[in-house]
Amino acid sequence: MDAHTLNVLNVLTIVLMALVTYLTRVLGFVSLRGRTLSPRMMTVLQAAPGCVLISVIAPDFVSNRPADLLALAVTLLAASRLPLLPTVILGVLTSGVLRHVMP
Repeated sequence: MDAHTLNVLNVLTIVLMALVTYLTRVLGFVSLRGRTLSPRMMTVLQAAPGCVLISVIAPDFVSNRPADLLALAVTLLAASRLPLLPTVILGVLTSGVLRHVMP
């Protein structure tokens, strides 16, 4: 494969991943539109973003990179005190900065 083909495949992959992500959100909205959800189902849906966050950061629990472990500690501390979006932003920024400045 030449570099141009590789770049086209990368862009195509990103576009398809974005499309699938968008479709899952739209299909969820359409399938639940007009329904009254039980308190139990609302609890499950409210817990889903936290579960996704844990699945993203879980591999760092077994990392041997000090930057990843420190970023994980910062993210866990933030998660205990902040809402989800600020926690994610802080975790990503901390991880990026620490990976840049630490070996």
